[in-house]
Amino acid sequence: MGMLDGRVAICTGAGRGVGAEVAKLMAANGAKVMVNDPGVSGDGQGGDQSPAQQVVDEIKAAGGEAIANFGSVASYEDCLSMVGQAREELGGCHILFNPAGILRDRMFHKMSPEDWHAVIDVHLNGHFNISRAAINLFREQEYGRIVMVGSTSGLLGNIGQANYGSAKMGIVALARIVAMENASKGITANVICPSADTRMTRSVPTPKDPSVAAQREERLRRSRADAIAPLCVFLASEQSAYVNGQVFHQRASELSLYGLPKPVRMVHANGGWTPETIESNAMPALKNQFFDIKDARSQHPGLPLE
Repeated sequence: MGMLDGRVAICTGAGRGVGAEVAKLMAANGAKVMVNDPGVSGDGQGGDQSPAQQVVDEIKAAGGEAIANFGSVASYEDCLSMVGQAREELGGCHILFNPAGILRDRMFHKMSPEDWHAVIDVHLNGHFNISRAAINLFREQEYGRIVMVGSTSGLLGNIGQANYGSAKMGIVALARIVAMENASKGITANVICPSADTRMTRSVPTPKDPSVAAQREERLRRSRADAIAPLCVFLASEQSAYVNGQVFHQRASELSLYGLPKPVRMVHANGGWTPETIESNAMPALKNQFFDIKDARSQHPGLPLE
């Protein structure tokens, strides 16, 4: 008996990397799996059906049941078709896992509107599209598991990734609100922020400092994509019903829970504030609690140096 027996999962971006590993482990745990991947390049160009089909073939060779889909999560119509195909060919839809993504890393002052919108469309809009395409079915059947994919680039920031980090932080808010709105219908929505050695992380430029580059390489080498899959399978299971609206980070064997942002210090002024009293009183009282933007990623020790 597998943890996902009788369930149908849609795994987007599952032709490679974390998505492929999760799709295979879900199938090994009894799920019927749609392997979705349009096979685009790392920056969203072109198309190739072979990555998704190869994962389907591997699942079938291992005794599982899977079908391929080559649509784009950036298209709401394609997402509606995914859900329809899953219901028609696999008998339903109960689980969404959405790691589909691209990168177009640029410094903000060099980022084009096209670079911005392309990344937002796949990551943030893609999460809306596939989740919205399935949510009414989930509500009708009073069961659904949505596993969204965030990033520490959103939680902590990362130079050169204003588009990607903004999308990923938006996904955190989307998951929490979907969780709040649908908890009474047996639906959960959670976020994983994986650190793994994948095509996307390999596309991030190597640091110029040889010692820093060596550190990054070692951390990536130890961050196998298949290490992320067990958490995703659990969050997709019936047993995870009490886990909802949460944000996790995982790298290899390290599993972390992120909490809600909360005030770290509060100041009050009788009669309200003026620009002058904010300068003279409020900011001096608060500044010791400022975080150093140059060192933001140190808030999570051990992250790959991306």
